[in-house]
Amino acid sequence: MALLVHLKSVSELRGKGDRIAKVTFRGQPFYSRVLENCEDVADFDETFRWPVASNIDRNEMLEIQIFNYSKVFSNKLIGTFRMVLQKVVEENHVEVTDTLIDDNNAVIKTSLNVEVRYQAADGTRGSWDDEDFLRDESLQEEEKDTQETDGLLPSSRPSSRPPGEKSFRSKGREKTKGARDGEHKAGRRVFSAMKLGKNRPHKEEPQRQDEPAVLEMEDLDHLAIRLGDGLDPDSASLASVTALTTNVSNKRSKPDIKMEPSAGRPMDYQVSITVIEARQLVGLNMDPVVCVEVGDDKKYTSMKESTNCPYYNEYFVFDFHVSPDVMFDKIIKISVIHSKNLLRSGTLVGSFKMDVGTVYSQPEHQFHHKWAILSDPDDISAGLKGYVKCDIAVVAKGDNIKTPHKANETDEEDIEGNLLLPDGVPAERQWARFYVKIYRAEGLPRMNTSLMANVKKAFIGENKDLVDPYVQVFFAGQKGKTSVQKNSYEPLWNEQVVFTDLFPPLCKRMKVQIRDCDKVNDVAIGTHFIDLRKISNDGDKGFLPTLGPAWVNMYGSTRNYTLLDEHQDLNEGLGEGVSFRARLMLGLAVEILDTSNPELTSSTEVQVEQATPVSESCTGRVEEFFLFGAFLEASMIDRKNGDKPITFEVTIGNYGNEVDGLSGPQRPRPRKEPGDEEEVDLIQNSSDDEGDDGGDLASVSSTPPVRPQITDRNYFHLPYLECKPCIYIKSWWADQRRRLYNANIMDHIADKLEEGLNDVQEMIKTEKSYPERRLRGVLEELSSGCHRFLSLADKDQGHSYRTKLDRERLKSCMRELESMGQQAKSLRAQVKRHTVRDKLRQCQNFLQKLRFLADEPQHSIPDVFIWMMSNNKRAAYARVPSRDLLFSTVEEELGKDCAKVKTLFLKLPGKRGFGAAGWTVQAKLELYLWLGLSKQRKDFLCGLPCGFEEVKAARGLGLHSFPPLSLVYTKKQAFQLRAHMYQARSLFAADSSGLSDPFARVFFINQSQCTEVLNETLCPTWDQMLVFDNLELYGEAHELREDPPITVIEIYDQDSMGKADFMGRTFAKPLVKMADEAYCPPRFPPQLEYYQIYRGNATAGDLLAAFELLQIGPAGKADLPPINAPVDTDRGPIMPVPVGIRPVLSKYRVEVLFWGLRDLKRVNLAQVDRPRVDIECAGKGVQSSLIHNYKKNPNFNTLVKWFEVDLPENELLHPPLNIRVVDCRAFGRYTLVGSHAVSSLRRFIYRPPEHTAPKWNTTGEVVVSMEPEVPVRKLETMVKLDATSDAVVTVDVAEEEKEKRKKKKGSAEEPEEEEPDESMLDWWSKYFASIDTMKEQLRQQETLGADLEEKEEADNTEGLKGPMKGKEKARATKEEKKKRAQSPGPGQGSEVPEKKKPKIDELKVYPKELESEFDNFEDWLHTFNLLRGKTQDGEDCSTEEERTVGRFKGSLCVYKVPLPEDISREAGYDPTFGMFQGIPSNDSINVLVRVYVVRATDLHPADINGKADPYIAIRLGKTDIRDKENYISKQLNPVFGKSFDIQASFPMESMLTVAVYDWDLVGTDDLIGETKIDLENRFYSKHRATCGVAQTYSTHGYNVWRDPAKPSQILTRLCKVGKVDGPHFGPPGRVKVANRVFTGPSEIEDENGQRKPTDEHVALSALRHWEDIPRVGCRLVPEHVETRPLLNPDKPGIEQGRLELWVDMFPMDMPAPGTPLDISPRKPKKYELRVIVWNTDEVVLEDDDFFTGEKSSDIFVRGWLKGQQEDKQDTDVHYHSLTGEGNFNWRYLFPFDYLAAEEKIVISKKESMFSWDETEYKIPARLTLQIWDADHFSADDFLGAIELDLNRFPRGAKTAKQCSMEMATGEVDVPLVSIFKQKRVKGWWPLLARNENDEFELTGKVEAELHLLTAEEAEKNPVGLARSEPDPLEKPNRPDTAFVWFLNPLKSIKYLICTRYKWLIIKVVLALLGLLMLGLFLYSLPGYMVKKLLGA
Repeated sequence: MALLVHLKSVSELRGKGDRIAKVTFRGQPFYSRVLENCEDVADFDETFRWPVASNIDRNEMLEIQIFNYSKVFSNKLIGTFRMVLQKVVEENHVEVTDTLIDDNNAVIKTSLNVEVRYQAADGTRGSWDDEDFLRDESLQEEEKDTQETDGLLPSSRPSSRPPGEKSFRSKGREKTKGARDGEHKAGRRVFSAMKLGKNRPHKEEPQRQDEPAVLEMEDLDHLAIRLGDGLDPDSASLASVTALTTNVSNKRSKPDIKMEPSAGRPMDYQVSITVIEARQLVGLNMDPVVCVEVGDDKKYTSMKESTNCPYYNEYFVFDFHVSPDVMFDKIIKISVIHSKNLLRSGTLVGSFKMDVGTVYSQPEHQFHHKWAILSDPDDISAGLKGYVKCDIAVVAKGDNIKTPHKANETDEEDIEGNLLLPDGVPAERQWARFYVKIYRAEGLPRMNTSLMANVKKAFIGENKDLVDPYVQVFFAGQKGKTSVQKNSYEPLWNEQVVFTDLFPPLCKRMKVQIRDCDKVNDVAIGTHFIDLRKISNDGDKGFLPTLGPAWVNMYGSTRNYTLLDEHQDLNEGLGEGVSFRARLMLGLAVEILDTSNPELTSSTEVQVEQATPVSESCTGRVEEFFLFGAFLEASMIDRKNGDKPITFEVTIGNYGNEVDGLSGPQRPRPRKEPGDEEEVDLIQNSSDDEGDDGGDLASVSSTPPVRPQITDRNYFHLPYLECKPCIYIKSWWADQRRRLYNANIMDHIADKLEEGLNDVQEMIKTEKSYPERRLRGVLEELSSGCHRFLSLADKDQGHSYRTKLDRERLKSCMRELESMGQQAKSLRAQVKRHTVRDKLRQCQNFLQKLRFLADEPQHSIPDVFIWMMSNNKRAAYARVPSRDLLFSTVEEELGKDCAKVKTLFLKLPGKRGFGAAGWTVQAKLELYLWLGLSKQRKDFLCGLPCGFEEVKAARGLGLHSFPPLSLVYTKKQAFQLRAHMYQARSLFAADSSGLSDPFARVFFINQSQCTEVLNETLCPTWDQMLVFDNLELYGEAHELREDPPITVIEIYDQDSMGKADFMGRTFAKPLVKMADEAYCPPRFPPQLEYYQIYRGNATAGDLLAAFELLQIGPAGKADLPPINAPVDTDRGPIMPVPVGIRPVLSKYRVEVLFWGLRDLKRVNLAQVDRPRVDIECAGKGVQSSLIHNYKKNPNFNTLVKWFEVDLPENELLHPPLNIRVVDCRAFGRYTLVGSHAVSSLRRFIYRPPEHTAPKWNTTGEVVVSMEPEVPVRKLETMVKLDATSDAVVTVDVAEEEKEKRKKKKGSAEEPEEEEPDESMLDWWSKYFASIDTMKEQLRQQETLGADLEEKEEADNTEGLKGPMKGKEKARATKEEKKKRAQSPGPGQGSEVPEKKKPKIDELKVYPKELESEFDNFEDWLHTFNLLRGKTQDGEDCSTEEERTVGRFKGSLCVYKVPLPEDISREAGYDPTFGMFQGIPSNDSINVLVRVYVVRATDLHPADINGKADPYIAIRLGKTDIRDKENYISKQLNPVFGKSFDIQASFPMESMLTVAVYDWDLVGTDDLIGETKIDLENRFYSKHRATCGVAQTYSTHGYNVWRDPAKPSQILTRLCKVGKVDGPHFGPPGRVKVANRVFTGPSEIEDENGQRKPTDEHVALSALRHWEDIPRVGCRLVPEHVETRPLLNPDKPGIEQGRLELWVDMFPMDMPAPGTPLDISPRKPKKYELRVIVWNTDEVVLEDDDFFTGEKSSDIFVRGWLKGQQEDKQDTDVHYHSLTGEGNFNWRYLFPFDYLAAEEKIVISKKESMFSWDETEYKIPARLTLQIWDADHFSADDFLGAIELDLNRFPRGAKTAKQCSMEMATGEVDVPLVSIFKQKRVKGWWPLLARNENDEFELTGKVEAELHLLTAEEAEKNPVGLARSEPDPLEKPNRPDTAFVWFLNPLKSIKYLICTRYKWLIIKVVLALLGLLMLGLFLYSLPGYMVKKLLGA
């Protein structure tokens, strides 16, 4: 039965284009061929046939889509036709003509004519087979996949097959039925044609116009080869070997070329931390110390007394030599400790933690000037405890760190905006609990010897598990551990370890380790790292870290227990594990804490609690998995393992591990519950026997032992021949395939992207045309891949078993990929020719993100290990991730190595695999692997090469899906391999001479052959063809054509003694020719290509070669292309590379400029005396003249020589040029001194100028103003003009005049701005002004860069996050406005308004070396380093520096001969110099070298105290200056400010070394670091680096002209040397050079203010624009300061600080220069600050009155200048203030030394009593005023304080009322004043303190007067301290209450009692008198009455 569709034609199409049709039935699409350049009618006339197994239902649909076909982009749909097949079923034949509908279901004009037949069974196709439909779904996927690759295929759809006839792919293991015509998936086939190299097109083959529209299989290959130039260039997939990403084919997966594991290898790291200051520390009057910890190392700053904002500026360096994993997990902890001293440890104020990895992942690996927030780990409810400002940088060896320029930091700190947090972390971090739940573990290895156990068992009869496991968790510097489960291989814990830390944490990884408890020492069993970034998402739809409950697998050393395990490191998580150790079920949850909750425990101690157990099945339903493997080849077995029988063992988890596995968790096969079938078998009616045949299937996990046979003297192979052993393992795992599937889909997208990006890079590198088109194709593919992910990933499978992380990760991956797809789309539109590199970078970010997303944090199935066992001992292993082998019916989900033949290289385990041992291949396997559910097993052989029969165990005979024990191949083909080994370049130096004796060894299957050995070269040209005969390959012929085995090429160095040394390895895939193919273009002969050679992980050169595999047909070798016998009789029986393959050569001439040799070291202890240089290229060469006495004159006397040589026309194939220096000794002996290989001649190729260059005439004025901002604005004003036009460059009239006029006008409005006084200005003014300019420029560049990026981002994300973007934009515009407000545009002066920039001439400050700015000054003289000695690997990786034995100076010029005539006709052409016209003579010349050293920054501490005592040492030739007496004590940022004059004679003395040493009282001084400057190249350079050209010309003052030659003389000389017409001066203020006119001021002012006419200004203007002069113009070096890194040979590659300096050179035969500039450091100026404290008000009342309980305070005021706490001064005490008012009239005097330029106070003091000398500190000028409450018996109470920065502090308020707290906190805008400008300031200032809630509160106000005088003024006008003479202050008028009661008790009674209680006392006295009277009355009454009564 079949359905046939005959698509006849489509009419009424619009426009003209290529059309293609897609016909789909039952989800199975077919494509028509492409009709090129159709207009309105497309006649397809094609028939498509679907064999159908079941009757067609009348409701089924047929769909036909018509597309406009595009080679580059995805096809554009024209319209769709859908038809229900009801009528077809009824009538069996229907013909239809109908219109199409478009995307929106609207009818369009276009119509199509189609005929559909439904035919009953016809016998033409042979018997029907179920399996034709087996791959139904996957075929569908394949077809989709082909659409994705169509961006790569020109000229036709990939899956087109011969018209009319379509067939399914039939399965490999039955013999194929019918012709196999269209079977392979064509989309992949494109890649299979790509060899592992780059495909270079054939030069000979013209482009065929009549490209066939139908692609036969061969055509695909032809196409693939020809893609490079004949066809659309961007569709070519140029797979470079560097990338080796090309999917080799569909039956083989790509081999991994890098051998050595890079992890686990120790490296040098340096962590440098500068603690600058702390602010807002919580606590009253503290003495803070900052402690800096990195890992276990601690360092402390000095202690600052009684301050909450201490200033330290101390620099700490920590050096480490550990592996990256260990380094990046180390914790950096910065804590502030209060009052620590020798006796007590002090109390912790607060601390801040971050891991080293976070710092390293920052841009430039550093945080600069950021504020760390301190929090108290013991009290999490307390909030913030203060800020510490610091710089943190982490440098690995070889990192280049751009340190921001250390200039005066004046900008007022915005703390909140500069927090020490990575981007994206919120400023307010909350406390959170991290719950790590440990449930159970299984599969643990034995951790004890079984000896004791056996004894116990014998006596007691108990059999125990030999391991006592517990789990330890490390996080953020803390660790917690669970309980120990005694004797258990399957322990059950159900405990949780709880950490408390701020969230989000700044520590990326959590380490979970299972350990074995032991009496002696606990050892790790296995380690797992949880990367918090992978289990959380910080986006606005993100989620908190969550994990599991899920199993994680742990890998480590092999499982057999030994007392001393050499691979124990692997169990600690360092390096790649070599065996499965255990799996642990864990979970992780995070809870954000509400710190206001009173029940909360406030400590951050780690707690361990019980966790709620989870059910066994929570991680997913346990399924039976089946792993099958077939070993097709085992070769390259290291000879150490060659004598014993060898077997291979495959394990997954503990399954299959029979040696030391210990019973794996053998689970029973789970019973199937009804309705639980989640994988519906693809075809229900598949044979029933398969369901249960595996019931008693025992696993076979190792191959039978086989004794190896010899391949050659290094390697053996196993003679498997036609019988290939198989293994199969059943295992049981929780079914979490969805996780792996999603990861696989993302990996597939990433692989394709990486491959595409490598192609684009390769195209850019090899300058192929149209890389942008290829990039567009790549992006197109990326976006379609992302959409494909969205449709596949969310398949609803096993919802109940998905953890929260699964759900959240899926959501976030889908969001990420969706946005990535959209960004890729929009990016694709932006790819233009000039933006390719830029967009390539953005694509690299996509790639990183994809790789990050694809890494699944919750494991399920453990990795598969393949071990080679020699004599039952484990010898070498390979590890394959299980997800790469996982089977799926959906093609994108399939693992990349599943059902493919993979080439594996086995390596040694653990540390043994490091270094040279790790590079020798232990064995090479061709291995086929398949892993999937047992019930999907029927497909497990589908990817094997066809043509085998299965050999099964007796039980499995006749059972279809019973796995075979081995495969016997019945088909084998005979082949011959021809390896064309042409040459290699840039090889590894393996001998001590710095050269090698290389030969190549080529391996193919089990044969190997060697090329000849070429002695003493790193660039051998073997030009040799190796022929391998009698190769037998098993499998079907056509499959071998697609998938030949790879060839391995190893390069060795032949040693006369011992065995050859391994130098590197590469792979290649041969081009296959079948017997029935013709050996003719376009495929043959193959082209030479470059293959990258690897040595371990490092690249070690390139091999240029080609490989072809030719099938030997029935006629034998007669049919093969003939081999010419060796022509070269001298070389013996060596066959050269045949003519069609070797490159086409042309004649080139190589001219060599021999200048001289420098710094030659001794060879074999003898000095080099008579050296000569030999140049060789492609077998031809030339020798320099001999230097007769190297010591006297190391230059050559004959300068230019040349030789002619045949070189390939293709510049990429040019051989390297070798430079060798030999020393000619007596008796005709020669010694090699050193050599250098110029690997690419491209930069030396001379290309004659084009004569067709456009000549357009323009004249125009280019106005170049000579303002100081020139450097900032030059960008806008520069206009490049053509060489032929005249142009005028004018320079503004004397600026000073204008300035002065402006001054007069503007004096009223701007009182603050003052013209700097010339006499005040010095060189340092110029320097600091220049640094400001440089920082401003850098800032502008940054903002420009950021703006551009933002713009691009906005373009990319437009429409993605609309609303959010809006807010951001608003914010951005606000910031912009702020910025604009701060810095008016360049026209209005580029500085912030508060500090207007005075007009100062500037110089150029380069933040790097001068030569990096001027291309190493190699404009005509190049320096070639001569190397000698072996290249070292790995650990003691010797840099090129250490191997350098000298330098050759010279140059090369390569050009095709003959040259155009007119070159030699130029005026003054000297034929002896050839192309090197106009070079100076190289006779020796005496030069005065003047070195100015300005300062050093960030020096590496050299003393124990964390400081250094640096001084300068300078070496040049024999001169050695050590400025030891002027060392600077205890400084890491010393200012030297010195100049040194040295007389030198070039060429003997041309290498200047400037070093910084550390002075030591005892012992020798240590080198901190040094920098080397090659003066000769500078001296002779066209850029004129002898003396920088200043910005303006001036004859006196701070900006005096330094060069002995005036600008006009320099200009005249330059014109003369460059043969330029000019200079023509006149009229005044104009000069003409060539056709450029420069104008400028024409007068100059001398010292006395007299104006004189001069031409110097205009001459200088011409010099500053010399690059505009046609033909000879180039940038001249300006007056400058360069910043050079200091390096120390003991710590190679790590910067030890930076040095700012510049060098002037003056030839001695010219007029002598003037005296050197004075750049000595500015001496600080002496000042005196007088502070009068008049009054205080509203001071908080602290004390309760003794008698009356009233509030009062005994106030006094304390003041000091920052850094001088010991000189603090106190007023007297105003006792008993009841209102908070205090009166003092008290004067403080603070003398201090001040540096105005840096705005710092300079303090010199001894650090301790033991210090040898005083240390100089620079501290910001800040005055601190504090109010205190005096107590007599207890310590005084601190009430409040204010710190005033004397350069900018708020102006005081006029009255106490107007004085508010906001003045100090900066919340209101108060005018800021500087005491250095105002000199005298009086006012009220608020005093603040923090309350319990850490908020500021106003605690008082002080009225003070500040008066600043210079030391001289102070001397003339002295005043007394306090209220003393001279100029005493009057006594304060204090109320009578202000006294001390116990000194004057009566007075106090008078005051306390009399004043307040006067009336009360009177009343009481009266009442008492009354009572007295009454009492007396009552007392005397009885007596009186008696008297009266008795009448006495």
